Amino acid sequence: MEIADLLTADRIALDAKLRDKSQVLRLLAERLGGRALTAAAVEAALAARESLGSTGLGRGFALPHARLEGLERPTGAFLRLARPIDFAAIDGEPVDLVFGLLIPAGDDAGAIASLAGVARHCREPAVADRLRRARGAAEALAVLTTRL
Repeated sequence: MEIADLLTADRIALDAKLRDKSQVLRLLAERLGGRALTAAAVEAALAARESLGSTGLGRGFALPHARLEGLERPTGAFLRLARPIDFAAIDGEPVDLVFGLLIPAGDDAGAIASLAGVARHCREPAVADRLRRARGAAEALAVLTTRL
């Protein structure tokens, strides 16, 4: 699955002024929640997954994710933070780029492919640099959905 299949411009927030990981998860939940899944349910699922271990993958990037019953297809949201925050990333560095991903429960192969694809693309130094310089949601979406 391509990032273009996961994300729309309305689920992108740039320069979000957030203080900590819990606020990041809350904003992701607001962006990812919808008719079938409430923001509260999404936030709880993201927090539960995060309690198992940080999704901070290094190089200033985090990939909070959760598997949810009732979700028809994977969906994502992207945040660029106004200032980096501690996310307990594997490299110990703060995070300023966050891609939230929801995956239908039971779709193990799809989950692994989606997570790997997003992580690989967003951690690419050229992509991360362009995301940090993007001047709007449409530009960030173009960066996220363009193959190198």
